[in-house]
Amino acid sequence: MGKVTVPFIGMIIAEIVQVALIILSKQVMSQGMTSFIFIFYSNSIAALVLLPSSFFIHRFQRPPLTFSNLSGFFILGLLGYLAQVFGYAGINYSSSTLATAMLNLIPGFTFILAVLFRMEQLDWKSSSSLAKSLGTIVSIAGAFIATLYKGAAILKGPSPTNSSQQPLFSQDFSWILGGLFLSADCVVAAAFLIVQASILKKYPAGLIVVFFYCFFVAILSAVTCLAVERDISAWSLEPKLRLLSVLYSGIFGSAVQVGITTWCLHQTGPVFVSMFKPIGIVISVVIGVVFLGDAFYLGSLIGATVIVIGFYSVLWGKSKDIEARNLESSGNQTPLLKENISEEI
Repeated sequence: MGKVTVPFIGMIIAEIVQVALIILSKQVMSQGMTSFIFIFYSNSIAALVLLPSSFFIHRFQRPPLTFSNLSGFFILGLLGYLAQVFGYAGINYSSSTLATAMLNLIPGFTFILAVLFRMEQLDWKSSSSLAKSLGTIVSIAGAFIATLYKGAAILKGPSPTNSSQQPLFSQDFSWILGGLFLSADCVVAAAFLIVQASILKKYPAGLIVVFFYCFFVAILSAVTCLAVERDISAWSLEPKLRLLSVLYSGIFGSAVQVGITTWCLHQTGPVFVSMFKPIGIVISVVIGVVFLGDAFYLGSLIGATVIVIGFYSVLWGKSKDIEARNLESSGNQTPLLKENISEEI
């Protein structure tokens, strides 16, 4: 279990950053900023931050930039761009609460894709495979319990909001459209994790991969903006919340969060990384109560408890995989998961 401690902490930090980004992006888009411009600004800033740091850190161990590698980076950027477009559109049409809940579909899609592409072994006779499979299902179920079942308020923030939370299955067309966009986001995000894991096998310089990812997303979003955004005022970073949100998104939401996720993915594989998505609903509840004055309901408590049970089941399964592979290695250095070819932590 000790070998997943650092990736565990890293993914918790990444989820906190992402939940805060969802809340901020919803605020700025409600004030008129389009998702395409938001994506362009944030990824451009991230690319500028990562350009010197990534090549400096990997200056001694930097694989050659072949056409095949650049093509893989472009595909990764395209998937990431589509995921961001669908995700921000879904947030804009619905709410940050629904967005956080829908992200919990990513583990299921990722696990299915990982099994299909043989990046994850599924042996129903193995206790670790059963733990990972059932843990995935339980964690997703817990996330939906926290979202769909409200229950009584057991904890209220210092300044609760007056507006009631909109139900998940509202008949409002915008809400339904937002849910469809978020569903598409989850499918593309799962494919993104699978492709990223494959690329990191061939090109283990993680920060350089993240730089090219942000670079290509910025290029794609710039082309889109030039085609659809005719109003010059749409590029304005006033009021200050826009500027702060763009800086946060670029530095933390893209460079830091994607960098941490990429490193954890390189160490553990796509299924482990995707399993932290259900934790986002717990983080969003904490941020909502402490900073936004939302109430904490009984359904959230029950759902969070179920998430923890399922999440621990997956961690237990992963630890069993590590023990089994360490025994098979006969003292040789082994990867953390089958799909990982990097050094041990």
